[in-house]
Amino acid sequence: MCRSARMFAPLKIWRKWHGKANTTQRRHAVASALAASACAPLVMARGHRVEGVPELPLVVDALNGENTKALLATLNRFGCGEDLAKVRRSKKIRTGQGKYRNSRYVMRKGPLVIYGDGSEGLKRAARNLPGVDICHVSRLNVLQLAPGGHLGRFCVFTEDAFRALNNTFGTNKAECTQKKGYHINRHVMNCADISRIINSDQVQSKLRAQRTSIRAHDKTKKNPLNNKAMMLRMNPFAKKRAELIAKREAGRVKNRAANLKAKRSKAGLASKKTRTQRDQALNAGLVQSFADAQAIIEEEIRQGAYQPGDSEEEEDE
Repeated sequence: MCRSARMFAPLKIWRKWHGKANTTQRRHAVASALAASACAPLVMARGHRVEGVPELPLVVDALNGENTKALLATLNRFGCGEDLAKVRRSKKIRTGQGKYRNSRYVMRKGPLVIYGDGSEGLKRAARNLPGVDICHVSRLNVLQLAPGGHLGRFCVFTEDAFRALNNTFGTNKAECTQKKGYHINRHVMNCADISRIINSDQVQSKLRAQRTSIRAHDKTKKNPLNNKAMMLRMNPFAKKRAELIAKREAGRVKNRAANLKAKRSKAGLASKKTRTQRDQALNAGLVQSFADAQAIIEEEIRQGAYQPGDSEEEEDE
């Protein structure tokens, strides 16, 4: 076994590991992921335990200046304790060969604490909580807001960070100050209930009546031997014929059952016994007759009055 040779087709450092995307598209992706974090069904579908959280998005104004113990108590007070416990229970050794590298353990993602400029001390307090990630409001990215490509990250905002979102992404009425030339996406539809729009009286009154097509003939030719409807059209007596055949078959089955029942009754068994005894007597009489005839022939042969092969017909000739 060769242990010092190179690998086949070694990986090149100049490989294109990342795909390019437009800056505006990346900003729209971050804004969409941030909006999905405020939708409770998406957050719960991603696996976060937010049943005890009072509202989404969760904005807490008492996180600045706290140590790790006080921060953990605050998060538990606002309903984040169940999600943090889920993260601690999920810690396990990484599967595969990756356990021999730097990251030996893996765990699920917990809350994402987003802070602003006035909460710089929060980084030191939250860095030692398992599963809790921290990010500045101006440094939000899709990898943290949608890990693994799944929207709905549970986010906890500080008050200054939540107020800074308007300057970071802008609003429908004002442009953002941090991203030059960027405008947040506008909703294509104010009401996303498509079925309600289509079934409304205003839309239905403008639509034409539904067209119905009447087929003049069948697409395929029907075989009367296999298709009963086609057979009745061609031969009206076919139904009556089938009924007569069924009636005759039912009578045959009924008669056969009656005959079997009569044979298996006491009278039938006695009659069968009588016939059996009569047949046995006839058979015994035939056997005895053949035996007597053979004895007569043997007696004639012994007296010399009978020659084998002679008969009365030969004497007449």
